[in-house]
Amino acid sequence: MHIFKQSILTAAIILGASSPAFAKEELTVYTSFETDLLALFKNTFEEAHPDIDIKWVRDSTGVMTAKLLAEGQNAKADVVWGLAGSSLALLKDNGIVKPYTPANLDGLKASMVDPEENKAWFGNDAFFNTVCFNTIVAKQLGLPKPKTWEDLLDPVYKGHIVMPNPGSSGTGYTQVIAWLQGMGEQQGWQYMEQLDKNIAHYTHSGSKPCVQSAMGETVIGISAAIRGSKLKSQGAPIDLILPKGIGWDTESVGLVNANSDAAKKLVDWSLSLDANKMYNTIYPVVGHKDVNGAVANYPNVEDAIVDMDFGKMANDRSAVLTKWSDKFNNKSESKG
Repeated sequence: MHIFKQSILTAAIILGASSPAFAKEELTVYTSFETDLLALFKNTFEEAHPDIDIKWVRDSTGVMTAKLLAEGQNAKADVVWGLAGSSLALLKDNGIVKPYTPANLDGLKASMVDPEENKAWFGNDAFFNTVCFNTIVAKQLGLPKPKTWEDLLDPVYKGHIVMPNPGSSGTGYTQVIAWLQGMGEQQGWQYMEQLDKNIAHYTHSGSKPCVQSAMGETVIGISAAIRGSKLKSQGAPIDLILPKGIGWDTESVGLVNANSDAAKKLVDWSLSLDANKMYNTIYPVVGHKDVNGAVANYPNVEDAIVDMDFGKMANDRSAVLTKWSDKFNNKSESKG
């Protein structure tokens, strides 16, 4: 009897050790999704794939793009999920993100997918910029509500505007490119030189300018609309302004480790109908053709966006950031 019981115990241990709970495959996923979204995205994916565990490595778009370029062919990521499409186009050109045909390609909007035949990046959602405007502090200071980019050049706003550094923030880079592509190179740089006179400082986070506006630390924050929408829904005294020519990009997914079936499963799932319904609780514009629900307090972007050339946006990145840094980096906040 003792031997029989011992055999059952041994078999149970062996079976337990080979069950999925003991055989989870860990995926290293590089991302620039907002920090407070990571748990939701991880948990929802792992519910569908309990045999896979996501390990996030998160930083702002500019920092994450630079990290991946520095790692090159030795990139530690299995998947990049939640990085700007323009960044992924650059990573593809450098052989870091690999061409892949996901299971759900036919369901995606062509405007949010790698336009080349050997597709390597696919849009999960579109993120937009906005101008967060603190109505209470503005009233106290007697500042008018701006409507256009030109309005922000008024000397009355000197020291009351904050925006992200484009070298570390995708939000900042998309807006710089929107000005350059929308106004033209020469006029775009001239505009930024004039705007800089009114800038208090440049942040290293795309959402921080709106947070500072919501808290009354600044009146105007050129920032990520997703953060502005959330803060306004929480009762922050801010208006979200969309001047014509607002910057935007896609938060996209790309395969790095082409030898990993688990990595491919994550890419496929991130483009699925269920995943897009999850994105649509936060973003009004997502990659799937059949998902288009409204999001509370998210501004209507259709009339404000500029046509963005993402390929040019990727190719011009180094030159634009070098020039911007030479001109304006002295007002950037400390990274420490």
